[in-house]
Amino acid sequence: MSPALTFTFGLVLLLLFGWYIATDFADRKRILGTVLTIMIAAFCISVINPPSEKIQKGIDIKGGTTFLIRLVRDNENTQPITTDMVNQAVEVIRNRIDPNGVKEPVISPEGTDRISVQIAGLDPSKVNETRELLQKVAKLEFHIVHPQSDSLLQQIQAGEAIIPPGYRIANLTEHSDTGKPLNGKILIKSKADLLGKSVTRAGASYGQQGWEVNLSFDSDGAQKFYDLTKQVHDENGRLAIVMDGDVISAPSCQNGAIAGGNCQITGNFTEQEARSLASSLNNPLSTPVKIEEERSSSSTLGADAIKSGLYSGVAGLAFVVAFMILYYRLVGFIAIVALFVNCIMVLGAMAVFGSVLTLPGIAGIVLGIGIAVDANVLIYERLREELDQGKQLKPAIDASYSKAFSAIFDAHVTQFLTSAILIWFASGPVKGFAVTLTIGIVASMFSSLLVTHTCFSWAFRLNWLQSVSMLHLIKSKGFDFLGKARPFVLTSIGLTILSIGIFTYRGQGNLGADFKGGDLVSFSSSQKVTPDQVRPVLAEIGLGKASIQSEKNADHDLITIRSDSDTADKIKAQLTKALPGADLNFEQTEHVGSLVGSELATKSAIAMGLGLLGIFIYVTFRFETSFAVGSLVALAHDLIITLGFFALSGRELSLIMVGGFLTIAGYSINDKIVVFDRIRSGLRAKTGDSVRNIMNTAINDTLSRTILTGGTVLLTVLALYIFGGPVLNDLAFAFLIGVIVGTYSSIFIASPIVLWWSGHKGGNLRSEVKRSEEVEAKA
Repeated sequence: MSPALTFTFGLVLLLLFGWYIATDFADRKRILGTVLTIMIAAFCISVINPPSEKIQKGIDIKGGTTFLIRLVRDNENTQPITTDMVNQAVEVIRNRIDPNGVKEPVISPEGTDRISVQIAGLDPSKVNETRELLQKVAKLEFHIVHPQSDSLLQQIQAGEAIIPPGYRIANLTEHSDTGKPLNGKILIKSKADLLGKSVTRAGASYGQQGWEVNLSFDSDGAQKFYDLTKQVHDENGRLAIVMDGDVISAPSCQNGAIAGGNCQITGNFTEQEARSLASSLNNPLSTPVKIEEERSSSSTLGADAIKSGLYSGVAGLAFVVAFMILYYRLVGFIAIVALFVNCIMVLGAMAVFGSVLTLPGIAGIVLGIGIAVDANVLIYERLREELDQGKQLKPAIDASYSKAFSAIFDAHVTQFLTSAILIWFASGPVKGFAVTLTIGIVASMFSSLLVTHTCFSWAFRLNWLQSVSMLHLIKSKGFDFLGKARPFVLTSIGLTILSIGIFTYRGQGNLGADFKGGDLVSFSSSQKVTPDQVRPVLAEIGLGKASIQSEKNADHDLITIRSDSDTADKIKAQLTKALPGADLNFEQTEHVGSLVGSELATKSAIAMGLGLLGIFIYVTFRFETSFAVGSLVALAHDLIITLGFFALSGRELSLIMVGGFLTIAGYSINDKIVVFDRIRSGLRAKTGDSVRNIMNTAINDTLSRTILTGGTVLLTVLALYIFGGPVLNDLAFAFLIGVIVGTYSSIFIASPIVLWWSGHKGGNLRSEVKRSEEVEAKA
């Protein structure tokens, strides 16, 4: 679909959605909801059909292309290659080939001056383009063009003139802003008049002259650029934009000096050329790189691991479907329709954004669907309450959507705030997680509110729904959670301290090879050896989780093994012993750096901190400070205890686990917001009851929903844990602990903190606390 058609389609959807929200007519709302659902589903199906071509499989499932890059010293950089230079190059390359964090390349330093870059599903037509993108230094400069450049060049070529002092002949790789070729050569000043280090941002867009690259300068660069363009305009000259020594555009400044610190680079670019150039300018290399070798690589996982992972995903989905139908019966089918639309939307968005599907990604999608059930559970539990009050079915359904909306909205917005900040500030896989989370939030809101409501509307219109029956998990609502909070809070404090102690005691032992780096062993053999033969051999010495790939270059085949540090000698000894007839030749043994560079880790940590601040501000705005404190303290409680159990089990943190703990954080906040929403509703009702009783009532009213949501997520997690195999075992274990602890803290920890903070630190709730204390004293 062309950009113009995509824009038109999006605009139509936006107008229809606005009309759907604005209208109060049931028939019109039903038709608009149906049209929106069909249009979005049809669009998503079209972009993922056929799935084998539109959704790329990750390196762990299908393999990809490996580029071995070496940092080189040029004439301007005669210093030895340092670790900082390598780390800077790693982050630059990551941001170039994966700006949105959704392609999940494997990038790791090798030795002292090399970098291995593995890219999944690279089309042969894209190999040359990727090769150029990886090697482009992106040194941007602005030079004034000689006033008589064209005529003087002809005289120089004819031997009738010499190059003027202070100028040099440069290659012109593109057209000028007029579209005319400039003879392939241009005469520019030898010394740059403005350096590209003043550029703060570069982006591609479609302008009046086609695709162009927009630049923004810092304050100092903006002033220098203004002065430079003013000089060029006054002299009726041209300004050469030079990239890595070659002129890519030489526009004039006919409209005067350019103020404001923004400019456009034109040059008859294609869309891909403009985006590639913008990406390079956003991420310039301080040290040139050279591609030494190029290999095709197999998947990092064996066939059995991939099958078990896929089976676990199918089992998780089947568990959720079965639960919704058995527990909610007829209305459970409506929730399944919504989840089906949710799946289509997520896969369609992955295809649009170019996301790569990995085995942990599949697990994340399945888990996301388990979490997405929460909105349906919330609506259906509200529906049960409305029916218990004696309302007719249709008014009860309308009231359940109306009353559940604020909780669903607030829960999703808190997650969206975090994901938006991560997209804005983080990089690499953390940014990719945020993109996926945002997709899931939008899909969940659309499917749980619009799709299910439209289905109910059609069921009433066609007279298919006469009554609703569903199971009831917890009927008693008289437990005094606040009165019995003390032992639970003390237990949580003890577990938190213990978890911090265990994690601190293990220290570096908590970190896997993704954070610490590891060993790389490559070997060839006289007989064909496959990764599936090597895996069981290494499993015998406890290295079954090592990354094992077959790689093929122009000369020969290799088996490459990446494992923990100080394991290379054990690997070589074990392979030599287990494969005596293969005549193994170990061609490379060296240390590989971590997949998590210092820049990625720093940016991710800052982004997560800003995300928590965003949650605090939003919850304070929507509720009040005490609720914000309660939500963040409970979130910290959930993550710390989960990390403690993870450390206690002897497991190691990997890059995949970063996304896992972010998912746990999202689930935890979502769970707390629903309880807080019910407390807020009770306080607004002004029943005259004490705050303690209002809070107890709120927790009791949401108890079924809290346990049911945790239960549906646990169903998917158990499927991943039991059937997912060793690859997903750590991820599933963390989810298992996180969901249990998160559900527990939503019931026993968050609300007591809110009550305590309000009573001691003040806020709007404090007056309610004082009033309720007076009520209790008189009773």
